[in-house]
Amino acid sequence: MTTPSAPGGRDRAFRRTAATDTAKGRAAIRRITAMCFRYRARAWLALAATVPAVLMQLAIPVILGRAVDRTIAMAETPQMRPLVLIALTLLAVSVLRGLFTLAQNFAAESVGHALAQDLRNQIYAKIQRLPFSFHDRTHSGDLITVGMLDLEGVRMYFSTALVRTLLLSLLIGIGAFMLIRADPIMGLLALSFVPFAAWRSSAMQLTLRRTWLILQEKLGVLSQRMEENLAGIRVVRAFAAEPHEMARFDAASKDALDYSHQRIDVRVRNTSAMSLAFFLSMGLVLLYGGRQVAAGEITVGTLATFLTFMTILQMPVRQLGLMVNAYARASTCGARLFQLLDMPEEIADAPDARPLKVTEGTLTLDNVGFAYHGTDGRRAVSGISLTARRGETIGILGAPGAGKTTLMHLLPRFYDPTEGSITIDGQDLREVTLESVREAVAIVQQDSFLFTTSIENNIAYAAPRAEDRRIRGVAESAQLHDYVLGLPQQYGTVVGERGVSLSGGQRQRLSIARTLMMTPAVLVFDDSTAAIDAGTESRIRAALRDYAKDRVTLIVAHRLASLKDADRILFMEDGRVVEEGTPAELLALGGRYKALHDLQMSPEDAA
Repeated sequence: MTTPSAPGGRDRAFRRTAATDTAKGRAAIRRITAMCFRYRARAWLALAATVPAVLMQLAIPVILGRAVDRTIAMAETPQMRPLVLIALTLLAVSVLRGLFTLAQNFAAESVGHALAQDLRNQIYAKIQRLPFSFHDRTHSGDLITVGMLDLEGVRMYFSTALVRTLLLSLLIGIGAFMLIRADPIMGLLALSFVPFAAWRSSAMQLTLRRTWLILQEKLGVLSQRMEENLAGIRVVRAFAAEPHEMARFDAASKDALDYSHQRIDVRVRNTSAMSLAFFLSMGLVLLYGGRQVAAGEITVGTLATFLTFMTILQMPVRQLGLMVNAYARASTCGARLFQLLDMPEEIADAPDARPLKVTEGTLTLDNVGFAYHGTDGRRAVSGISLTARRGETIGILGAPGAGKTTLMHLLPRFYDPTEGSITIDGQDLREVTLESVREAVAIVQQDSFLFTTSIENNIAYAAPRAEDRRIRGVAESAQLHDYVLGLPQQYGTVVGERGVSLSGGQRQRLSIARTLMMTPAVLVFDDSTAAIDAGTESRIRAALRDYAKDRVTLIVAHRLASLKDADRILFMEDGRVVEEGTPAELLALGGRYKALHDLQMSPEDAA
């Protein structure tokens, strides 16, 4: 029975979690900032252009104030030339401000897009290198969310947060100095809204960061719903489950929408409060300044300068919420993104790894055991020992869940064994380069995944520069050539997404042909002919006999007919080899193999 935690304990745990998230967010901001300055020329151009753009912006209220005073003075001395010069000066300053602002915006956006491109490539490369164990426990929808939504949050950081911070700091800092110097009291009144805006911005940042993290999780669920529905659209249609799927998607969509509304509500309420404070300070300036003008302490132009400056500040103040939101979003998105990029690669080259050198082509498994992540150490395979030499064909039998596919996935290092070792010609596969292992061990998997491209490109995936003759040769070995010739565009025919335009047997034959393009030392067929009829499978086996003479061949199957060319057969149960020998020896043993043989060869008698 679990003892309830004390309220104080929960509060402390919450504070520790909040402190950890804040620390991660700050670390992410520092890291993103450092990455932005990799593009030094563009980054410094954006920041440098901000300074003259701000100076030109601050010069406009001064020029307008002088224009007002000059216009009033024209009642006594009607001279147009000074007013024309002021107008020309205002035009020149406005043009310069526009040019510097253009340079600032262009350079800032350029930094953001360059950063996004580099991070996008890093994310894609990282996903390619992460082991199967990571993909086993991570939904592709979550990865899509990181690669799109989180990346967009990081991309916008430089232009909407960093550059805007400099812009607003210069506007308020230099403007405050100018206003207080002109009239201390009215200057303080004009800037009285700044402390309130800073307080509300800080409070808003904390709320937006927390709600954005939750929203990202909701959007990840939404991506999962869509990805699963698209991948299983045939199943959905077959069971007339469209209303059910629509209800699930609508519930996830509404959940994300509710949090979006909460974020909008937080931002709008705080931005409105800051705008109200701004207009109150403007009203105080107008009231005090009007009395000063009436008393002859300042001119109307000076009051116009103050009011124009505050009008210029109005837009940055309204955008303060967007700036804070950009910081909050970048810290959250950056933390998630860097968590992926910093994830350790469990399957990687050892520091002193060298390419695998295949001489005799002997495969050895020595007391191999493996447990999947999150299974509390329960082994999927255990105590497997095997030696297979070039030219040998080893059959693997067993009920579903016996560990056959897991064992095959250890050979090309999709996973590393947690016990024992796997060697080729005495070289431990963990001590040689991963690329050379994948070249030496080729596997035709159960899932015959095909790319949305031509049949020719799918076959030549492992050897893109292969000659047409070689492509057609492996297609003939896989009993696919005659079918392809009957297609309108033959080898140029484009298969649909995941090969949906082909039957299961055709996809498996194409997958076999693709693997035959390689020249491995070990060739694995992981139940890769289950969807192929017995006659076609027999012709494929006959075509592969010469191919198998130069390598170790392992065949995982459920049909004994698929193993008629096997030199030895291993029967697996609960992750262990319980029977091993030639087909004749296993029949004479009278155990599990014989029972399966009798069931498949004489099903009526077995029944």
